[in-house]
Amino acid sequence: MTERNATDEPSYVEGAMLITTNLSIQTPPHFGFWSTVHSHGWCALPPFHVDKHRRTLTRLLDLRDGTLVHCELRDGSGHIVVNVQSHKKLVDDQREEIKASLREALRLREDLSEFYGVARRTPRYRWVHSAGAGRLLRAPTVFEDVVKMICTTNCSWALTETVVGNLTRFLGKQFAGDICSFPSADALAGVSESFMRRTIRSGYRSPYLLELAERVAGGRLDLESWRSSSLPSGDLFREVRSIKGIGDYAAGNILKLLGRYDYLGLDSWVRGKYYELHKRGRRVSDRTIERHYAPFGRWRGLFFWLEMTREWYKQKFPF
Repeated sequence: MTERNATDEPSYVEGAMLITTNLSIQTPPHFGFWSTVHSHGWCALPPFHVDKHRRTLTRLLDLRDGTLVHCELRDGSGHIVVNVQSHKKLVDDQREEIKASLREALRLREDLSEFYGVARRTPRYRWVHSAGAGRLLRAPTVFEDVVKMICTTNCSWALTETVVGNLTRFLGKQFAGDICSFPSADALAGVSESFMRRTIRSGYRSPYLLELAERVAGGRLDLESWRSSSLPSGDLFREVRSIKGIGDYAAGNILKLLGRYDYLGLDSWVRGKYYELHKRGRRVSDRTIERHYAPFGRWRGLFFWLEMTREWYKQKFPF
C-alpha cells in the first residue's frame, strides 16, 4: 500500500490548527483488527480509545523528538488506514516512526504461523484462525505495558481505569483538549509518593511505580530490550518478576505482551472463568489448571487466554 502525503486542508480541534496525514499499514494474512483491539483491556486505557460510533481505535503517540501525533485507525482490506493529526507537517522519518510504533502495538510482525497450525489441529480452537484472534494489543513501549500491568494488580478494573487516566491527565503531555500522552519515565520519576497517592490514587503501588520510573529514567533498567531479548522464557520471567510490585500474575501477562506465552498469568477473574468452563464452578488448584494447558507447550498461555475470553470474539465491541 502506498502512503499518501499530508493533506492541504488543515483541521481544527478546540482552536488548534492541525495538519492531517494519511498513512496505510499492511497487515498479515488472517489479521483481525477488532479481534486484536479487543484482545484484552488495554484498548480501554488511555492513550488508547475506542470510538464505537466512528468504528475507530485512536492512540496519541509521543515521538522520539517530542512531537505529539494523534492517530485514528480504521480497518481496511489487507491494511489499516491511519489518519494522523499533528501541529506541524510531518517529515518522512516521523511517518516511519508512527508506522513502526503502530506495528509494535498491533503485533503485526509477530510470527504466529506455528500457533495457528496447532489451533487448526485442535477442534476446540479452530475458531481462533477464522476470527483473526491471537494477537494481543500492547503499548508502543514496554515501559507503558509494565506500568499499566502494575496498575491492574489487586484492584478492580474501575480503579485501574482511574489510575491510568490520572497518570495521563496529570503527567502526560497535552495534545488538544483532554487528549494527553502516556507519561515518560522522566515525568513519572519527577513526582513525590504523596502526589501519587493523593492525586494519581495509585495507593500501595505508588513507591513501586516511582522506583520503576527512576530506574528507567536513570538508565539502570532497559525495559525496551525485553522485546528482543534472547533469554530463555524462564530467565526473562525471573527478570520481570524481580521488579518490585510485579508478582507471578503480572510477570506472566507481561511476558505475553513480549511474545512469550509459557505462563498463564492467573488471577481471580481467569480462575473463575476456568472453574465455570471446565469444572462447573468447582474450584481447583492452580497446578490443575497448569496441567490442563501443558500439552500446548510454549503457546499454552495464549490458548488459555483465548479460551477464557472466547465470548468477546462473538461481538465487535465486547466492552
